[in-house]
Amino acid sequence: MKLVMQVKLLPDEATAVALRETLHTCNRAANHASRRAFDSGVKSGRALQRLVYAEVKALGLSAQPALHVVRKTAGAYATLKANLKAGNYGREGSQRRKAVESKPVRFRKDAAQPFDDRSLSWQTEARTVSIWTVHGRVRDIGFQCSPSQLKMLAAHRRGESDLVLRGGNWYLYAVCEVPEPGLRGPVGFLGVDLGIVNIATTSDGTRYAGRHLNQVRHKNRRLRRKLQKKGTRPAKRLLRKLSGREARFAADTNHCIAKQLVTEAQRTCRGIALEDLGGIRDRVRLRKPQRVILHSWSFAQLGAFISYKAALAGVPVMFVDPRHTSQECSRCHHISRKNRPDQSTFLCTSCGFAEHADVNAGRNIAQRGGSGQ
Repeated sequence: MKLVMQVKLLPDEATAVALRETLHTCNRAANHASRRAFDSGVKSGRALQRLVYAEVKALGLSAQPALHVVRKTAGAYATLKANLKAGNYGREGSQRRKAVESKPVRFRKDAAQPFDDRSLSWQTEARTVSIWTVHGRVRDIGFQCSPSQLKMLAAHRRGESDLVLRGGNWYLYAVCEVPEPGLRGPVGFLGVDLGIVNIATTSDGTRYAGRHLNQVRHKNRRLRRKLQKKGTRPAKRLLRKLSGREARFAADTNHCIAKQLVTEAQRTCRGIALEDLGGIRDRVRLRKPQRVILHSWSFAQLGAFISYKAALAGVPVMFVDPRHTSQECSRCHHISRKNRPDQSTFLCTSCGFAEHADVNAGRNIAQRGGSGQ
């Protein structure tokens, strides 16, 4: 399993200037390679390398950074091709798709840049790194991370690391290849119903309310609308400052919930059953206010967090058919829309079974996990 460790660099002022100029040079070279790829139609890695390698080096890069710039450019075009094929930029012939196809891929001047072990070396015991820059190799740059991250880096770091500038701070994203423990045979499944009012509800009856998260989102949405309408320079500066804060808050919330769910499943020797909600945004038709809530729902992120934390703990995860989980009685399995008169209430019209609607759905998911549906 591949995990990404984020560590914060602690460069001095001169080193920060060198790192910034390195990013600017690498991305200027990537934009040159992108224009050449667009004009020539050569976008695969090896062919693009033969076409622009010498030109990229002439812009001030040494051999390894030049290779990574070319690979980054080829990877960007591969991602663009996949997005076009998936229809993420609209139907063929649409105005948005034509706009994307009519110009080369552009890289921000501060976009992340990958480095391999020839250009970036780690000294984990000393908590320092040395890195190639356009002003030569800079050594003994300190970094900070948690003890568990340091242990992971020392034991499992492999391959490339990305240099990232975000919010005025410098980070390294390092890839760690962690061996997965063998999955044990579960004695049952912990069903987890994902929602908006309650972010997650288990078949045991535990509910993780989303009220605070939704309040934060509503507050930020109103503030963004107000600042965008104002349009002044200070307003735009504040918008940039707020950018990403909500996403980080939601990710932290999802991490905490995922950790608690996996810990409970591991403690009780059960697997975790989740609904397969892929494509739900395309299937569901809602009014505009509800669409805003649906599209800010980070169920995919929570499911991904649960999956990788469960794999590390040896807990099996199963994704089940989500159809009628909220309308089916977990006792007699009678399905009817009338079984759920409102968001929180479930009352079976056949057998009279009553339960919180999300808990009932969680039990249905647990049963489907046990039967392999």
